[in-house]
Amino acid sequence: RCQRWVENCRRADLEDKTPDQLNKHYRLCAKHFETSMICRSSPYRTVLRDNAVPTIFDLTSHLNNPHSRHRKRIKELSEDEIRTLKQQKIDEAFEREQATQESNENNEQNTVSEEGSEEQEEKAVPLTLEERENKDYLKSLFEILILMGKQNIPLDGHNVDELPEGIFTSDNFQALLEYRINGGDEVLRKRFEMTAVNLEYCSKTQQKQMLEICENCVREETLREVRDSHFFSIVTDEVVDIAGEEHLPVLVRFVDDSHNLREEFIGFLPYEADAEILAVKFHATITEKWGLNMEYCRGQAYIVSSGFASKMKVVATRLLEKYPQAVYTLCSSCALNVWLAKSVPVVGVSVALGTIEEVCCLFNQSPQLLVELDNTISALFQDNEEKGNELKKICRSQWTGRHDTFEVLVDLLQALVLCLDAVSSDSSVRWNNIIVGRAFVLSSALTDFDFIVTIVIMKNILSFTRAFGKNLQGQTSDVFFAAGSLTAVLHSLNEVMENIEVYHEFWFEEATNLATKLDVQIKLPGKFRRAQQGNFDPDMTSENYYKEILSVPTVEHIIQELKDIFSEQHLKALKCLSLVPSVMGQLKFNTSEEHHADMFKNDLPNPDTLSAELHCWRIKWKHRGKDIELPATIYEALHLPDIKFFPNVYALLKVLCLLPVMKVENEKYGLGRKRLKAYLENTLTEQRSSNLALLNINFDIKHDLDLMVDTYIKLCP
Repeated sequence: RCQRWVENCRRADLEDKTPDQLNKHYRLCAKHFETSMICRSSPYRTVLRDNAVPTIFDLTSHLNNPHSRHRKRIKELSEDEIRTLKQQKIDEAFEREQATQESNENNEQNTVSEEGSEEQEEKAVPLTLEERENKDYLKSLFEILILMGKQNIPLDGHNVDELPEGIFTSDNFQALLEYRINGGDEVLRKRFEMTAVNLEYCSKTQQKQMLEICENCVREETLREVRDSHFFSIVTDEVVDIAGEEHLPVLVRFVDDSHNLREEFIGFLPYEADAEILAVKFHATITEKWGLNMEYCRGQAYIVSSGFASKMKVVATRLLEKYPQAVYTLCSSCALNVWLAKSVPVVGVSVALGTIEEVCCLFNQSPQLLVELDNTISALFQDNEEKGNELKKICRSQWTGRHDTFEVLVDLLQALVLCLDAVSSDSSVRWNNIIVGRAFVLSSALTDFDFIVTIVIMKNILSFTRAFGKNLQGQTSDVFFAAGSLTAVLHSLNEVMENIEVYHEFWFEEATNLATKLDVQIKLPGKFRRAQQGNFDPDMTSENYYKEILSVPTVEHIIQELKDIFSEQHLKALKCLSLVPSVMGQLKFNTSEEHHADMFKNDLPNPDTLSAELHCWRIKWKHRGKDIELPATIYEALHLPDIKFFPNVYALLKVLCLLPVMKVENEKYGLGRKRLKAYLENTLTEQRSSNLALLNINFDIKHDLDLMVDTYIKLCP
């Protein structure tokens, strides 16, 4: 494209330059492009479209101007001219701080068109004293907001309802402003020295406007890297409550310039109850507001709470209709069995999952309760200490996210009930009233027959997918071979469905035995009996009821979900994992990736040479030296020193690791999700802010205060 630009400009003196030289050292004024070629995706950035070429030229005007007749159209700017150009974007204070770091870049970087520079010089009018003071003042405000975001300090301080009438107290933002003034900030002191003590220095509206600009500028730093890498995947986490409103956390996966797979948090999306509206807004936010080109999206995954799965599936379906290469997959951070359980459209399963989370949360909040549970487990498992010790260890982990969550729960159920009963009936003052009350409620929930039969049936159904799901979260070779075992898993589940009468009979018998052990009455759910209102069918037994309401729909749903999440396209992509040398070695180097790589043909730099390149790649590892180990992961393969000699293989590996089902090998590049969870755990629901959350989670991303100030002045004059 650079060569085409040179041809259109009629610059013979640049024809011998390489595209890399042209891209690095030469600039073309925007006036030479038609407006249709310029894309303004947001107020913060203006970019050319991918196919943009200059077409607007006046090649005769210089003939009438004797002073310009012998001047070159493009020249290298002096340092004085560069400083003049920079004046628009950054003020002198920032230049002084950054001069050392930027001097090398400034000397190398800028050869721009003379016409463009002349326009810039005309616009670079020196700031008045009032304008400069205003910019310094705004910069101080932005510094305070960024500090509050990074340190997770809520904007509001005291609740107004808690204060006596007529009493004024500063919120956190104003308190920090006053502290900074007292610390010697002359800009702020001059601004507010004549202001009344009980007057708000910065209105809530202004704070909100400035926070939105902070959020957008920080997000833009990540999005710029995503655009530079071209390909990416979208992942959402469970719906969360932000100050009373439901929001969907959105993360993006991409491979950066250093060949590292990263997963970064880029913001919250307001959740919509209507799935179709949610799909439209989800797409609009990513493409229009955040400026990502979904044509480059190569994967999408959604971690959902119970009850939200069907809506997010609609979102995935709508995106797949528009962008077939945005493969719908499982997310590596969520166990397959947990994901399947949360997606089951049976109310009893959702209730059971909620109860399990509450039980786990109660014991994790109180070390004393965990000790009490340990003692109960020891008493119950006197004859099998090994099993007891294993359960004690599991209780101190986040066991609700395991592949075998329901198996663990069935093993632990008696101990949990006995422990909770002991706490709720303890007449001493060991436990506070809140713990006693919660223990009583949860004990009642765990000893409900509806709960018992639900967890036993879920345990047995999900046992068919447990090993398969565990392999998906294993090493790269495990994921590759898991893809080939899906057919066997589906065959087993279909066999269960064909013989559901027999299987359900065994499952129900196990549930009744467990209920008997806990002295729980075997009966139909009260809500079902009440709904019948005297029209109760005497032939309806508990066993038949749970077969129709739980076993049959759950097995059917899981079969369909596995088919949807492991589509033909997804499986073809996973088969390409044989590119990883360790997998290649296990297959005795007898692989055929080219048959599965068709779906990524348009993503390759040289698709015509793919077959020959793959042959060379196999030969390289087959005849390696004895002391050379085969790279076991995509991460290791991407960091090979000679990977640049295999451009198609490199491109394929990059796209493959973007699939959300592949785990982020280097943990330091997958901190976005951990920081998100830490923010939600450490921040009260009413004090959460989507703007401050982004600043807190991405605290290590660089920020340009001058850009924030200039953007604020432009958008809020």
